[in-house]
Amino acid sequence: MGLVDPVELVPVAELGPVHFIAIGGSGMNGIATMLTQLGVSVSGSDRSDSAYLRALETSGARVHVGHAADQLGDAQTVVASSAIREDNPELAEARRRGLRVLHRSAALGSLMLDRRGVAVAGTHGKTTTTAMLARVLTGCGLDPSFVIGGALTGTKTGGHLGGGDVFVVEADESDGSFLQYPAEVAVVTNVDPDHLSNWGTAEHYADGFLTFATSARVRLLVVSADDPGAVTLTARVRATLGDRPDPLTVLTFGEHPDADVRISDARFAGTGSAFTLTADGHGGPVTLSVPGHYNVLNAAATYAVATWLGAPGAGVRGQLDGYAGTNRRFQLVGTVDGIRVFDDYAHHPTEVRNTLLAARTGVGDGRVVVCFQPHLYTRTRDFSRELAAALELADEAVVMDVCGDREDPIPGVDGALVAHAVGGATHVTYEPDWDLAAPTVARIARPGDLVITVGCGDVTKVAPKIVSELTLTRGAA
Repeated sequence: MGLVDPVELVPVAELGPVHFIAIGGSGMNGIATMLTQLGVSVSGSDRSDSAYLRALETSGARVHVGHAADQLGDAQTVVASSAIREDNPELAEARRRGLRVLHRSAALGSLMLDRRGVAVAGTHGKTTTTAMLARVLTGCGLDPSFVIGGALTGTKTGGHLGGGDVFVVEADESDGSFLQYPAEVAVVTNVDPDHLSNWGTAEHYADGFLTFATSARVRLLVVSADDPGAVTLTARVRATLGDRPDPLTVLTFGEHPDADVRISDARFAGTGSAFTLTADGHGGPVTLSVPGHYNVLNAAATYAVATWLGAPGAGVRGQLDGYAGTNRRFQLVGTVDGIRVFDDYAHHPTEVRNTLLAARTGVGDGRVVVCFQPHLYTRTRDFSRELAAALELADEAVVMDVCGDREDPIPGVDGALVAHAVGGATHVTYEPDWDLAAPTVARIARPGDLVITVGCGDVTKVAPKIVSELTLTRGAA
């Protein structure tokens, strides 16, 4: 796939009719929705139908299921993500016609022009922190625009065009596209080596975050005081401050005693938490209805950004209390006979570990049953042992085969590579047949268990199938 080179941003008024390839994707539908709200003629296609496509159609976009060259219509600009191959018929036709072809990040950057951009980056926690910020700033009356890599719970889009001057975006580092955004505020939740098939080395990956954090436009860097990679980044950033023509404020957050926004008295129960946030000697209690220590950290980052933008601290804490989450982030799919079934997007070893730690807190006297689908052959090759170690936090693990997505298979790299490396007391079942995953999990689960599907591929479709299987065998949901 490779890294995306930043380009000069094109004002929205100059884009003309815009066609999106894979318009239903989590990173695309929000951008497309906002362009329709601005009166831009929008069309797009995706390989399969979805609620996202139907919502876009309702908003005025012309959508297609499947890809074909003639679907470009009168488009002057074509938007594609890094996952789109050059032989895609629509992309090939756009190249043949000489149309403007933009990476999705450049299209999003166009929307951010003349706004106060907030770009949320980090190996983990981007989507949740962006969603928290959107919720908090909206609730505090700032009416921000935002684009999130997952729909807010209860909605069918991750994008909103607000009337305020703040624009919050989830900034993806996987392909380097986070360097495209004209951000005044840069957020780094953590720096944990990933996507090395694009970056090459962990050092280059860390260098990308340094470039992101020290962009000439950035006026505020909000960065973790607890994560080792982020701490190293902060030291590197501070070493550059004397060379900047414009000031850059650095605010840290975390449980470290020197953090500018400090977390204390954290308590976890069920699928929620309670803690205290303090900054400049002021603060108060916060409760979250979403699980995990990682979400406490995400809330602290949100507090730092929102208060710097002018939202009152008490108002921010109150809005965090009501945050309901986003799709595919420890999302409850259904409950059958005392068995709760959740779905989560975690795919990096650290994310899988954090998700299962949260599950252990929330399971009570039952067992944690995870259905895990490794994502990408390169990530499975590079992190199979680390993924296996994370799965050892579950009592039962059903490991599916690899979701290769945009990658070609690598000989010898499959789900068994992860499954066979799981040790400890965890009982492992390797199930390479996608259609048998849900029946296998349903057969294993028993009342009181917390079942969770984990991965960023099509394992998300397994979760409702598990609920259906349980309903058939155990009674109505």
